Amino acid sequence: MPSRHIRFTIGDAPPPRLDKALARDVPEAAALSRTRLARLIAQGAVRVGGRPVSDPKTRIEAGAEVVIEVEEAQDSHILPETIPLDVVYEDADLIVINKPAGMVVHPAPGTPSGTLVNALLAHCGEDLSGVGGMKRPGIVHRIDKDTSGLLVVAKSDAAHHGLAAQFEAHSAERYYNAVVYGVPDGSDPRLRGVKGVNFEPGHILKITTQLARHKTDRQRQAVLFDGGRHAVTRARTVARFGTPPVVALMECWLETGRTHQIRVHLAHAGHGLIGDPTYGGKRKLAAKALGEAASEAVKTFPRQALHAAVLGFEHPISGEKHRFEAPLPQDIADLLTSLGAG
Repeated sequence: MPSRHIRFTIGDAPPPRLDKALARDVPEAAALSRTRLARLIAQGAVRVGGRPVSDPKTRIEAGAEVVIEVEEAQDSHILPETIPLDVVYEDADLIVINKPAGMVVHPAPGTPSGTLVNALLAHCGEDLSGVGGMKRPGIVHRIDKDTSGLLVVAKSDAAHHGLAAQFEAHSAERYYNAVVYGVPDGSDPRLRGVKGVNFEPGHILKITTQLARHKTDRQRQAVLFDGGRHAVTRARTVARFGTPPVVALMECWLETGRTHQIRVHLAHAGHGLIGDPTYGGKRKLAAKALGEAASEAVKTFPRQALHAAVLGFEHPISGEKHRFEAPLPQDIADLLTSLGAG
């Protein structure tokens, strides 16, 4: 596999550890994150004074000559496909897409084509970051197949590292619209008894748990309180529907970004997403509360009612602040109209 060699000299007064010294002194143009550097050290791809070093704690002196061997991205076997894309923003380093529901982000078993990556390869040509690997060129984060909304894709390796760092640090801004069963209420004694659920000032619902793959169903995520990965979701009620209210439009935002996080967390709180076949559950809503037409619209909604509405980040190259908004897709807008939204 072809590779490139990055050569540089450690500057004065370096940190005592190799990994920290490399993170400080590696040329910015190399676009190597701390995580990538750690992997390269472990792989034996770092040489100091001509000798391979694989221990990140190794002491290193000022003036030491460092060579890092970095494998170039392989050509993807994924074929470009001319699929229409809703491009919200694009420049030389990144592209922001408003993804439709039903589109998978990257190829996987059972979905070898028709994905966002196939479409991006046709749209961008070779201008996609190779950091994501052959199956995921340019992909920094993702949203589920049946979730619509905003997603940023890197076109350069430097942009990929810069964006990935923001998502890892949870500094990227992400807001979602969700239509859920019931209306979360801080005075609800049932909700007050759900572990990991509480309310913050301003009637903000906060859900804090650990998340991990389900023990018996690997396609699902499960709420844990011991082990797994830390996950925090916040949400507020935007609108209530029904008499009495039995459906709510929620605005949700992520402190962390785990697989299926909003879907799992709202279901854990007892307010699963309408249309979610995995976590939402099939609930029979009283026709008296909504009316026959609205009840039928809820019952037959074909996907989880979740939309990535806002995406904000600092441009990884220019440093400029960007914030994008995507209006509700037609299917969710129609659902809300059937529920009585003005």
